[in-house]
Amino acid sequence: LEQIIIPAASTSMPQRWKETGSQSASTSEPGQEQHLDQIIIPVASTSMPQRWNEKGSQSASTSKPGQEQQLDGIIQAASTSTLPGWNDYNLPRSDVLSGTRGEYLRIGVPLYEASIRCDWNAAKAIFDKYPEKQLFRCSITENNETALHVAASLKRSNKQVENFVKNLVDLMTYEDLELENSDGDTALLLAAVAGNIQAVKIMVIMNRTLLTIPGSHGMMPLIVAASYGNYEVVKFLYGCSRELFYDDENRVWLLQKCVEADMFDVALKIVKNGPGLGSGDILRALDILEALARKPYAFSVTKSNIIKRITSPVFALIGLRIGAYEKESEALQLLKLIWEDIAKGPKEVINYILGLVDPVVDSANSKSNIQLPRIQYSSRLMFIAAEMGNTTFLVELIRRYLDLIWKVKDHNMSIFHIAVKYRHEGIYNLLYEIGSMRDKITPLTDDNYNNMLHLAGKRTTKVRLADVSGPALQMQRELLWFKEVRSMLHPDHRERKNKDGQTPHDLFIEEHKELIREGEKWLKETANQCMVVATLIATIAFAAAFTVPGGYNQTDGIPIFYRKPTFVAFVVSDAMSLFLSSTSILTFLSILTSRYAECDFVESLPTKLMLGVATLFLSITAMMITFSVSFFILYHKEMQWVPISIGVFALMPVILYIVLQYHVLSDVIRSTYGSRYLFKPGKQVLYYVNPRV
Repeated sequence: LEQIIIPAASTSMPQRWKETGSQSASTSEPGQEQHLDQIIIPVASTSMPQRWNEKGSQSASTSKPGQEQQLDGIIQAASTSTLPGWNDYNLPRSDVLSGTRGEYLRIGVPLYEASIRCDWNAAKAIFDKYPEKQLFRCSITENNETALHVAASLKRSNKQVENFVKNLVDLMTYEDLELENSDGDTALLLAAVAGNIQAVKIMVIMNRTLLTIPGSHGMMPLIVAASYGNYEVVKFLYGCSRELFYDDENRVWLLQKCVEADMFDVALKIVKNGPGLGSGDILRALDILEALARKPYAFSVTKSNIIKRITSPVFALIGLRIGAYEKESEALQLLKLIWEDIAKGPKEVINYILGLVDPVVDSANSKSNIQLPRIQYSSRLMFIAAEMGNTTFLVELIRRYLDLIWKVKDHNMSIFHIAVKYRHEGIYNLLYEIGSMRDKITPLTDDNYNNMLHLAGKRTTKVRLADVSGPALQMQRELLWFKEVRSMLHPDHRERKNKDGQTPHDLFIEEHKELIREGEKWLKETANQCMVVATLIATIAFAAAFTVPGGYNQTDGIPIFYRKPTFVAFVVSDAMSLFLSSTSILTFLSILTSRYAECDFVESLPTKLMLGVATLFLSITAMMITFSVSFFILYHKEMQWVPISIGVFALMPVILYIVLQYHVLSDVIRSTYGSRYLFKPGKQVLYYVNPRV
């Protein structure tokens, strides 16, 4: 079959098909029959859909004897509904698009504008004006989209959109909702892409078959919604389509998209309600685990309120359980189910997923019938988790596959070397739980003879440094890491040189020169600015001590209001403001005159900064108390609202200071004192878990 003959007058036929057919007809030889109501189109035309080609062949093979087959073609009926392939797309009617330009400007453009604005009154007026055209079934864009397609694709979901879609759907039949645009997308699929939850609900209630109609890329609406991260749409569509789940491939595909979009509750339901992953789709399982490995934030433990945490151990003593005060995250529950399912499979599958074998060699040597894919990943699963600092993920893998502790990356680095390189103390602390095995792991060196201490000597990534505010505190954190790893390493390895002839300490100095300069500059600028404020407060406090409210008695020089309790509060708060501001000045002055040696960044400079910022805050607070109390001294009972109002407004600078400077003070305290517990795990997590109540 080389040609297909279709009606020339078909209004739903694309223009390029008409042109192709016209050319074919004009070039035909004399004697060949040419019907005015038909156009001969070559089947091999590149502009014709493949599905049409296939269906044309089927139609030819099943045609009855005696039917006219001209020029080895197929004569199709004049009705556009019988066009093979073209009907596969289930396109809307093209009455508006195929008409004159003036008709499109008079009907199509206003209807499109009404649809994009979701103006039902304007759209209904157009429908009522041309009832014979049934415009709600017609294409109004070049992409063959109906008014419903346009409204459903809006990235907003409000009452106006909901009313427009509902009124439009009420005019349409069951089959009208299945109309597709030129890309093969239904209005439901476009609504799923946009996250238009109300439009999705209206259409699904009207026609549940829409759930099983794939889009242009072969993806179901549920999978498309998950790909775009539209949580509400995914939750609704999964509840509607769970009982008619398509196949294992679509189910695993949906699971992967939900994990990538952080929809762990839906992903958990998919795993619980369906068959396990097993070893049937290794690559998809690897993609899912890799997505989980890259999300350490998803594995945080949800803690109960403080009352339950306090009372749970008490009730446990008498044998009563009132619920766990630490709840596992949905991501962790999902990981346990998937990993438990995979762990039941053949060992070579597990090794491949973890990246512990060469897939080509292992497939040749394997005794099982499973063929591992020939594909190379940039990094192995467990080392991705180590780079991301996903401690919980690694712990779950190691519990079921204990040998993972010994595994090394391409450059002979273990997960603990990766943890040091990227400064993940949670993973590094696992060294404290493996006993003497750490003495065999810590001395490992990479291709350049860099040991674990060399890695600690290298400056970490800017992303990890950004977790601590200020270059000085970042330098402190780097020094703490270097000291910790040095204490972990055997003395014989602390001064080993790498391929460049550098000891770990030499490498540390070279890598952190710029950070030391930045830390010095940051500390001096901070000290200068804070010292100016402290000096102003000290000046005001000193002057206020000699200009007390109400003045002095001219005879004996005693303050007039010295007997009032509020006057005593005034004097005490003023003195505290002066003392604290003076302390702050001296502290910041010592920062300016410091030698800025490497060891000073560990404790000396951070402690001085913490003391200076804290005393400055307290001096500001004392100054505002002094200011407020002075009004209580001067105003009598009938005017008490004046000092009360002033006292309330006086709190604003104090609160503002806390909001703006709290992170600096908290970072200093956490870095200086909290770092003492940075490398000492509170409880074992690898081989032993404390029983939870």
